[in-house]
This record gives sequence, structure tokens and C-alpha cells, in this order.
Amino acid sequence: MSTWTTRSARSTRAHASVHALPKLMRDKGCGLLLEKEIAALGKLIAAPDKPTSRFSEVPRSRNKIAVVEALLQRVDALVIGGAMANTFLAATGLNVQASRVEADRLPLARTILEKAKERKVAVILPVDVVVASSLEATAADVSRVDVEAIPPGKMALDIGPKTTALIAQRFKTAKTIFWNGPMGLFENAAFADGTFGVAKAMVESDAFTVVGGGDSASAVHAAGGDIASRVNHISTGGGASLELVEGKKLPGIEVLRG
Repeated sequence: MSTWTTRSARSTRAHASVHALPKLMRDKGCGLLLEKEIAALGKLIAAPDKPTSRFSEVPRSRNKIAVVEALLQRVDALVIGGAMANTFLAATGLNVQASRVEADRLPLARTILEKAKERKVAVILPVDVVVASSLEATAADVSRVDVEAIPPGKMALDIGPKTTALIAQRFKTAKTIFWNGPMGLFENAAFADGTFGVAKAMVESDAFTVVGGGDSASAVHAAGGDIASRVNHISTGGGASLELVEGKKLPGIEVLRG
């Protein structure tokens, strides 16, 4: 056998099945799904239509906040919501009360905000949020407040309507949009309006749209109607898609070039 075709989503790993074995083959190629991934994500890297927006909420922001820094060189605007936004809001000096904040990442968040200002990259953070005392709260238990007025003991679990409108306005002029992560705890209906509203605004724009990450794909499908079908590309690559957009070389893809 002299032909090897890889379709693995584990392109970030130099595993035998995606790196060592292909090196032994005369002819190599990728599966159709990986081919679509490379084409869509490659457009984001090589020649995105300007202006370009990236909006993000990353629950495990410890692993992803550095990606935001790398993307500052590629985008015109960063829209940050959800759990990651809490850290950025705290970095500006706001008291986000019981909201989740990664205190050890505050210096990095401040650096990113400073670099964005230097590079004239617009950073859109929430101006209002939906707050509650518990992740299991119902619609009757939540309230919408400006970010400067989060009550003690409350945590921000979704962006508010003013923030959703602000993002939608930005999308009207965007030509490329890359989304990684929902805007809040959309699995609970009490905190889903922000995510669904932004998803709707995204597909109603004239931009080339890419959604990356499992939670993001689930959120787009959960948004209802024909929203998912109107996204240009929904990535199934998870963390690999982020690393590719960040500019990293992935072993499972690089081996196919040889």
C-alpha cells in the first residue's frame, strides 16, 4: 500500500496514525472534511476580507486567552463575551462581584488591551450582562444590569441586550467573522438570549462566517431556524482549528506537504 489519507481531527498531535505513517507513504492526502477545514480556516489566515471580526467566549480561557493575543495581528475587532469577558472587565478595574475571573491572567488581559489600542484593534466588551446567584437559575431569578452595577453575590452568565445590539452593529460592516465559544451559559434558557442573538446577527451579515469549537457548533444549532445552515463553515476541529488560525504548524497537516 502506497497511499495514505488522513481525516483525523488530531492534527495537532504527532501521533503515529497522523504523522509517522504518512511519512512512510509515497502518496498522501486528507479526507474531505479536513480538506474543508483547511480551505475555510486557511481563508481566515491567508487572505480574510476586511474588516475582520473575531468574537469569543472561552470557558477554559487559561488555554485560549493567549490565542486572542496572537489574533491581534489578524483582526480589526475583537468581541469578547462570557467567562473570558469577566477577566477582561476586571482588568479594566471593574468589580464583577461573584463572576468567574482568572486573577493570574489579569496582567495578560491588560497587555492585550494595551496592544489592541496600539494596533487600533477595536475591543468590544459587554456593557450590560444577565446576572444570577446560581448557574441553575430560572428566568424569574435573573436580572439585566450594566457591567458597572453588578450586585454583590451575583455572577454574569450572559451578555445583555445592549451588548448584543452593539455586536450586531459591528457585524453590519464586517466582511469576515470567526466565532469561537458562546456568549454565555446558553444550555440554560435563562442565559441563552445573548448567544442566540449574536448568532442571528452573524448570519444576517454579509460576512464570510466561520464557527469553531464544539460548544460554538452546539450553540449555533441550538439557536433554531436555519441559522446553522447559513454559516459558511462550522469547524469540527476544536482546539486544532484555533491553533491553525493562531498560525501554528500542525503535525498532521505539515506531514501532508512532504
